[in-house]
Amino acid sequence: MATLYPSLEDMKGHQVLQAQAAAGVRTPATTVVTEKPKLTSEPPVLYPNLAELENYMGLVLSSEEIQKNLHTEDSTALTPAGPQPGQLVAPLSGNSAGLRRAEIKPGVREIHLCKDERGKTGLQLKNVDQGIFVQLVKANSPAALVGLRFGDQVLQIDGRNCAGWSSDKAQRALKKANPEKIVMVVRDRPFQRTVTVHKDSTGHIGIVVKKGKIVSLAKDSSAARNGLLTHHCICEVNGQNVIGMKDKQLMEVLAGAGNVVTLTIIPTVIYEHMVKRLSSGLVKSSMDHSIPDL
Repeated sequence: MATLYPSLEDMKGHQVLQAQAAAGVRTPATTVVTEKPKLTSEPPVLYPNLAELENYMGLVLSSEEIQKNLHTEDSTALTPAGPQPGQLVAPLSGNSAGLRRAEIKPGVREIHLCKDERGKTGLQLKNVDQGIFVQLVKANSPAALVGLRFGDQVLQIDGRNCAGWSSDKAQRALKKANPEKIVMVVRDRPFQRTVTVHKDSTGHIGIVVKKGKIVSLAKDSSAARNGLLTHHCICEVNGQNVIGMKDKQLMEVLAGAGNVVTLTIIPTVIYEHMVKRLSSGLVKSSMDHSIPDL
């Protein structure tokens, strides 16, 4: 199994670091130690000279920033021997909170949902290709509190399989359910994928967005390098839902997202089908845009 990286920049950066480590191992000492080394409580520096990465791929990096991302307990991933197969290695992305918030986990999970004092869950469901999907999660609703997101697939409601249900049948099932406990089985956002990108020295990732859709990519940008595509809608920035936001608001979220940004995207043709017959005013006024807990 190949080593996994959040971004192409992480992969290239790791290869440089491995080459430096290998060179360090092969290079014999040229000085004689005449004094006993001083003891220090600081963690060992794995790569003291990272000058090659200071202005890498148009990014502005610092040795201190990269060292911060190289945890000593994971140091086997950054030695000439290499990481364990399937291990995620991120010398540039590091321990990004946005990367973890945006994660689309495999498998299915069970959630327990209740209704508010008005008997509402804050959830709107939609039939797509014989499956039931989350079309809308209202802000501050029970659905938002249990972590449901736009695009999640609902497999069961109170033990009943949802495959083949219409949107109306799914909504009726929620309406009739026990207000104190609704048991749902959910799969994380199967139509969506995440792409991690890095801002350049000017603070840009290299995309042009119109009405939430990616319409253009800058040549040689991090967005282009990492496989972002046009004709895709941005659903989340670092795990925060941005559906229904005006482009100016979306740009503000991107500007404040830090140097490492994980975008959750969905093909425009699927997005438009999922939001069909959903009032744009309702999306703008009600969609949950809170930042998920880790």
